[in-house]
Amino acid sequence: MIDKTKLLGDERREVLLNLLKESRNPLTGSELAKRANVSRQVIVGDITLLKARNEPILATSQGYIYIQPMENREIHEKIVACFHKPERAEEELNLLVDLGVTVKDVKIEHPVYGDLTASIMVSNRKEVKNFMEKVNSTNATYLSELTNGVHLHTLSAPNERLLNEAVEVLRQANLLMEN
Repeated sequence: MIDKTKLLGDERREVLLNLLKESRNPLTGSELAKRANVSRQVIVGDITLLKARNEPILATSQGYIYIQPMENREIHEKIVACFHKPERAEEELNLLVDLGVTVKDVKIEHPVYGDLTASIMVSNRKEVKNFMEKVNSTNATYLSELTNGVHLHTLSAPNERLLNEAVEVLRQANLLMEN
């Protein structure tokens, strides 16, 4: 815990920002609330205000992450179109992370709302397991269920070769949407 007393406004947001910057793992709103001695709702508001100040904070299913600058590290990205039933989501994610690829998000094209994107940010099997447990424990539906299984993923990897391997693995598993 930061302190037994409640931290107020700007001071609390600076402490939260430092906690996020120093953490190697995602921090949940509940964890941050406990440390700041405030409610989770206050933390959600604080994170919104920090994002409005252009702080690179990402909300994931595992918690909040401060996106560190990528100094001197080349990252390659590729968007892939996938098509499968919800039962194959965990398989799809594990195939990708096993290659050393990060699945950053999922996107769909909704007939009313247009493009919808949700952060996933999984890079290893433990993160996939946590993501799947969260989906299952909350009875959440996958965005792809709104589009009968059609969805996009933004993949990132340290080199283009891994991204090409990811596409081939998805193709071989009949998870890739092709012409």
